[in-house]
Amino acid sequence: MPETNTIPCRKSFTETLLRLAEKDRDIVAVTTDARGSVTLTDFAQKLPEQFVEVGIAEQNGVGIGAGLAACGKKVFVCGPACFYVARSLEQIKVDVAYSKNRVNIIGVSGGVSYGALGATHHSLHDIAVLRTFPGMEVVLPCDARQTQRLTEILVNHDMPVYVRVGRNAVPDVYETDDFPFEIGKANTLLEGNDIALIGTGETVYHCLQAGRKLRELGIEARVIDMHTLKPADTETILKAARETGMIVTAEEHSRFGGLGAIVSEITAEHCPVPVRILGIPDENAVHGKPLEIFRHYGIDTEGIYRTALELLGKQ
Repeated sequence: MPETNTIPCRKSFTETLLRLAEKDRDIVAVTTDARGSVTLTDFAQKLPEQFVEVGIAEQNGVGIGAGLAACGKKVFVCGPACFYVARSLEQIKVDVAYSKNRVNIIGVSGGVSYGALGATHHSLHDIAVLRTFPGMEVVLPCDARQTQRLTEILVNHDMPVYVRVGRNAVPDVYETDDFPFEIGKANTLLEGNDIALIGTGETVYHCLQAGRKLRELGIEARVIDMHTLKPADTETILKAARETGMIVTAEEHSRFGGLGAIVSEITAEHCPVPVRILGIPDENAVHGKPLEIFRHYGIDTEGIYRTALELLGKQ
């Protein structure tokens, strides 16, 4: 696969949402002084009656979004992930999840996208927290095409969902529009029975590249795009555990409570196998560009590749 940088996932989301909203007046975008960060400027200009700006008040944004959803609107509350999964947790817990209001929380610039701004702007706890809210789904698309497909589904989805995307353009994982996508159903990108590499969001590309590098050594790695963290695809995880015998997970998230924890919980109960969790350790992440941070913590292609070799006893 060529390393082709496309548009950022946040831009794919807003372009798709605008196209759909032009045909459906029930679609409403709510933001919190973040139309630039989310790339909602065109939406606001073209569809002002379907756009709500509440200023820097994320709690209000979620509450207003829940109210609109209760009135039958198809609501997308959009802004920086680091603020929505900290300042607004009470509103997401009560107004959205507990009250079963169909609100889509779109957290942009998640993970370490705001790399140089440090821990106050990193979002590395969102999966751990939001997957504990009953009725809340969590999805991390890996590229622009998958983000487009997800947005199209969310317009008429019957559950509240938290979606986390990054800030910058990311390489294509899916080279054409002809790929399966279903919330709660992981995609297997490479088949293999020697080891399983499972990624989510922007780490999926790095897992895929690491899988291809391992093939050069004759190692058949299974690569899985676990785009949905809740509900997790238990069947695909257990199939990988049984058929490969060892798993490496990679995530732009704390090692606690995220993808690695989900895989470990499922395998520990049903099919115990070695699981190596790659993510951010129990520290405030270093400052830098996102790919520099990925490299520092071994969640880039080379780090995943080296970890797989170590687990296989070949390094």
